[in-house]
Amino acid sequence: MNAGQPVHGGGADGPSVDTMHAESRPATAGATTPGSTAASETAAARTPGSETPGSETPGSATAMVFDGPGRPHRAVAVEPGPPGAGELHVAIEFATVCGSDVHTALGHRDEPTPLVLGHEAVGRVVAAGSEAPASVGDRVVCSVAVHCGDCDRCARGIPQKCRRLRKYGHSEFSDDWPLSGGFATHARLLPGTPVVVVGEELPAAVLAPAGCGIATAWAALAAAERIRPLAGADVLVTGGGLIGLAATAMAVERGARVTVSDPDSERRELARRFGAASAIDPRDPVRDSSAGRPPGSPAALDGFDIVLDASGAPGAVAAGLAAVATGGTVVWAGSVFPTDPVPIVPERIVRGLVTIAGVHNYAPSDLEGAVRFLQRHGRRLPFAELVGEVFPLERIDAALVRAAERREIRVGVVPASR
Repeated sequence: MNAGQPVHGGGADGPSVDTMHAESRPATAGATTPGSTAASETAAARTPGSETPGSETPGSATAMVFDGPGRPHRAVAVEPGPPGAGELHVAIEFATVCGSDVHTALGHRDEPTPLVLGHEAVGRVVAAGSEAPASVGDRVVCSVAVHCGDCDRCARGIPQKCRRLRKYGHSEFSDDWPLSGGFATHARLLPGTPVVVVGEELPAAVLAPAGCGIATAWAALAAAERIRPLAGADVLVTGGGLIGLAATAMAVERGARVTVSDPDSERRELARRFGAASAIDPRDPVRDSSAGRPPGSPAALDGFDIVLDASGAPGAVAAGLAAVATGGTVVWAGSVFPTDPVPIVPERIVRGLVTIAGVHNYAPSDLEGAVRFLQRHGRRLPFAELVGEVFPLERIDAALVRAAERREIRVGVVPASR
């Protein structure tokens, strides 16, 4: 992608606008009927006693609808209706563009369309159904995933892989759930969505990424600690993006010595500011003679106790396997898009007593842990600096272009009225 080109066809600054309701206008081909969505939701939600006293349902919300690669977003008006039992209606304060949003916009991963992208956001509850997990006025972040709580996977403790999983920013724009992503003025949080009340102390730019990248970092370290404690461990993190930087800070807090590997010099410098003892360029020729371990480090003698790949790059995944110590643990958290296969030598894994773990999505406890970490360290560490350019919601195509250029860790998106 060339710098300055829109992700979708058409101008990045001028998404088409479709704010007419379906009851007064037929739906266009390939698009869900936004007006009938609102009508059906309102009818379904009007159950006596289902709404918490004091709730104020927004009269209208706007969702930026993605119809597929090469097409600009459409602004679609939605009438939310009152929340059902266990539901929350949240006014979006601030959202950030995740790498998966960019992959979807560029056509590098398949998602159902039309849909509302965005799953990293912080907002304020404006309406709450009965038995909802937060109250009107609460500032909240939520999980990327909605789980049923009843299937075998939920019972096993992996609700992030629920049999009936639904995901914010990844689900089709439909009659029963039009406000399903963060690139909108409002979101409708379904029952089964882990929600954390975050308070007023931290900037929105720090909190918004908690719902994906920062919670994933917490989950990746939790997977590693199921094998060995982080205290005293020598850790290699490959990839200095949001997950890698957050994992670095979390591991250092728990007593680990962290080396970060990333080809971008600015990200290596950020890694040092997040607590990394060293930051290396994987292209450095010195790396060839030390299997990716910085010369003079304890890991140079045997390897790293824990290797966390947050990049998904096949070369980084392979380098991490070569750099892990005997009895060590490898955690893969970045491989969430198709890549070339990575060769694995089974004998190396078996004789080296190596454990390989994959992390995708995360459990509710991981989101809670991530938020607690931000509350302790969100101001001391440069999390706010990770968000660079900020775009109004109606310029979401331009925001995706900017994010694809990788000039900063995250690009921000805010509703124009806020």
